[in-house]
Amino acid sequence: AIEAIGPGVRQCDAAAEILATATHGTEAFGGDYAAIAPLMPTGVGTSCPHLTWRDAPFASPAGTTVEIAGVRHHYHVPLTRTIYLGTPPEKMRKAADVVVEGLEAALAVAKPGAGSRDVHAAWTKAIERHGFFKDSRCGYSIGLGYPPDWGERTISLRSIDETVLQPNMTMHFMPGLWLDDWGIAISESIRITETGVEAFCDFPRRLFVK
Repeated sequence: AIEAIGPGVRQCDAAAEILATATHGTEAFGGDYAAIAPLMPTGVGTSCPHLTWRDAPFASPAGTTVEIAGVRHHYHVPLTRTIYLGTPPEKMRKAADVVVEGLEAALAVAKPGAGSRDVHAAWTKAIERHGFFKDSRCGYSIGLGYPPDWGERTISLRSIDETVLQPNMTMHFMPGLWLDDWGIAISESIRITETGVEAFCDFPRRLFVK
């Protein structure tokens, strides 16, 4: 996705490359179709989390948030990263650092016996230190998924969810900040282990700049 996005490239052409790559998969395993189309809001659209693409070209300077999933036999592993074309403003660089700090603080408390609300509390406490506030959920359970959603709708990482985490639960931890005219998100799909969490993906947690 990062390679496909660039100044002047039509959003639909980048989406086509993303879909083709996901379907080809690897030499060992082909890809399946995802329950959600690639989400890739750009520019002011990054203030909304679930927009797809248009036929307009990507502008520079501007950010784009890409949320896609690797899929095998309908089991989903979503991942989100934000890409900025040009020189990102300082507020976005700061927000990226805050989101990563909150993500890592939340993953540090995600373990058997902890509650969904504990994970959410760790995330909100971390970002509130920097003046950001977000009380809505920051993740959800994943696994087997069919359209229109890859979320299982059983666990929601938020303050009112009383679910106690257990080994082998799988979730998409989706921390993001969606503000008036811009936003940023950096996520991880995880498995609860006997002692903590295992991330399904090994991909840098940062704002990507092109």
